[in-house]
Amino acid sequence: MENLEGYLLKANGIFDEVKKVVLGKDEIISKVLMAILAKGHILIDDIPGVGKTTMAMAFAEAMGLKENRIQFTPDVLPADVTGFSMYNREMNKFEYKPGIVMCNLLLGDEINRTSPKTQSALLQVMEEGSVTVDGITRSVPKPFTVIATQNPTGSVGTQKLPESQLDRFMIKITIGYPELSDEVAIMKGKQFTSIKTIQKAITESELIEIQEIVRNIFVDDSIYEYIAKIAESTRDNPDLQLGMSPRGSIYLVSMAKANAFLSGRNYVLSSDIHNVIFDTIEHRILLNSHAKLNNITEKRVIINILNTIPVPKV
Repeated sequence: MENLEGYLLKANGIFDEVKKVVLGKDEIISKVLMAILAKGHILIDDIPGVGKTTMAMAFAEAMGLKENRIQFTPDVLPADVTGFSMYNREMNKFEYKPGIVMCNLLLGDEINRTSPKTQSALLQVMEEGSVTVDGITRSVPKPFTVIATQNPTGSVGTQKLPESQLDRFMIKITIGYPELSDEVAIMKGKQFTSIKTIQKAITESELIEIQEIVRNIFVDDSIYEYIAKIAESTRDNPDLQLGMSPRGSIYLVSMAKANAFLSGRNYVLSSDIHNVIFDTIEHRILLNSHAKLNNITEKRVIINILNTIPVPKV
């Protein structure tokens, strides 16, 4: 893997810059970085005020990406996301007015507070990397990443994402409350004064090159079989109503590759899978009523599955 160390330094530079702003959440920063390097999209499911928006803005600054932000509300329309055609009298023709997705990094705040139709418009762009308006298809800029947030508390006025749409997100994470010392630092103002000091650590072209390197990380057949067995075990599990999809298997491989890259390797180990599996597939499985009554969690189901499948030796 030519010049792996140089690109790894670039990626670690992004991590170091974001750390200036998001205090005490190194593991979360690392997972978001992995998803970006794996060309995936991120869903942050957490309460207000824990730094979801700040994290997204920090990544945009550190990577020098064009960033757009949209606050999803019930009156946001699909055309606000994809763009629309407007008649130009002087030119005597319709002109395309770009939507909010025409950027490199889109922060969608509270995606569960907009209509299902608008949610679908965004999730279609995430999957296809393009928008179609009046029969004309336009690609979004590359690289392109969506960081969406949703508030798990307070269901009034919300539209829960269906399982098929949740599946479009490579990972779903929770930031959580800060540690005591980190909260003291935040209150002292370090978080807000340092956002302007974030330096650009990488160019767009370098990021695209790293994404290509990550895509070409070597995966042994035994690793592919291991992931397939995990997926199969979720589909006939007595505690689950819905198992993980083939897309989930693909995303698990992609995240494992990104974890391997950030670990300085050009090949995937089973430890890479174990490091990313909960963030990648927890939101893709659905507990049945029996499991809920017995207080069984998605995480416990995944742990039980991992304990029953032999780990491959690569």
